[in-house]
Amino acid sequence: MTEALKVTERDFNTWSDDERGPVALHLKQTLQPVEGEGGVIFPPTYADVGYNIDELSDGTKVVTIDSVGSQANRIEPIFKRDPYAALVPQVEIGYGNEKVLSILEAGHRLGDAVIRSTELQGPAQQAFRLLLDSSDASAIAKLAPTSLVFGVWDSRDTQAKLPRIVQSTVRAWDVSPLHRSAQYNPALDYAALEVFSEEDKQKAEGKAESPLAQRGFVHVPATGALGGVVARGPIVRDVAVNLVALRRLNGENGVALRRYILGLALVAAIEPMDAFLRQGCLLVADTGTPAQWTLVGRKGERTAVNLDENVVQAYALSAAKAFGVGQNKRVMFNKELAKQDARKADKKKAS
Repeated sequence: MTEALKVTERDFNTWSDDERGPVALHLKQTLQPVEGEGGVIFPPTYADVGYNIDELSDGTKVVTIDSVGSQANRIEPIFKRDPYAALVPQVEIGYGNEKVLSILEAGHRLGDAVIRSTELQGPAQQAFRLLLDSSDASAIAKLAPTSLVFGVWDSRDTQAKLPRIVQSTVRAWDVSPLHRSAQYNPALDYAALEVFSEEDKQKAEGKAESPLAQRGFVHVPATGALGGVVARGPIVRDVAVNLVALRRLNGENGVALRRYILGLALVAAIEPMDAFLRQGCLLVADTGTPAQWTLVGRKGERTAVNLDENVVQAYALSAAKAFGVGQNKRVMFNKELAKQDARKADKKKAS
């Protein structure tokens, strides 16, 4: 087995600066349930779909365990914590009774409705227009740099759109769906205690839609519900860092900008996955199949690389210092701005 190439700051700069440089970094990581091989795992459920299971031409069933968007939303908040908090501006939105939301928790990032409902509405719009008019991403990098790392689409306003530089998904292969049933039993016989009549009890029992059943006063069976899946094939997490998309970022001092965003992307990419995805889905790395980062060249050549955490962190800190991290901000949610934005939606629907 060929020894993995140890990368240095010089390598990172080449990836960022050289138009003929490699196209991507890719990590393939095999996961397994904490229960071990054959353990039941619960994928996310979607309205009117249930589990997102695709069947290939050979009959193999593949299920989405964590989508691109979900993985991004799990990774992005690492920039709220030390040592990574110093790498990005900490932008917070105050609302309600002394509650605070970080922009790192806003699903649509700089294009989120909550940003348009604060005094950041103007600066965000200007940053997006600068991107559209001059292909200049520097203002976005100063205001919300993770929008460049994980992608952003200002779909409700300027329509400015940037692809993800870091993309991660988790899929399970060759799965068999399971089902489960349950029986709810009330703690007391409420009809015998004259809370309601025996006739009302008989009418309501076994009918989940009945008011008494919904309030937990009568027996209700639940049958044929989704019961997770068993994966006979691997559970695979794929992480890709798109170096082509990175090198297309331009702006004032574009070299420093690209190196800054690369540092953030590398930090995000090497962060160990949060094991607890949802109830019934607790996944860890399969130590029997070691993960490997691969550098993919323009002609498809693949080189195993070693992304040392200390080297990546040092590069990210140095690049952030050279570019200049944007200012921390605390702004307040503005109900009137939110109402104005909501009215725009109503006008658009009416037209």
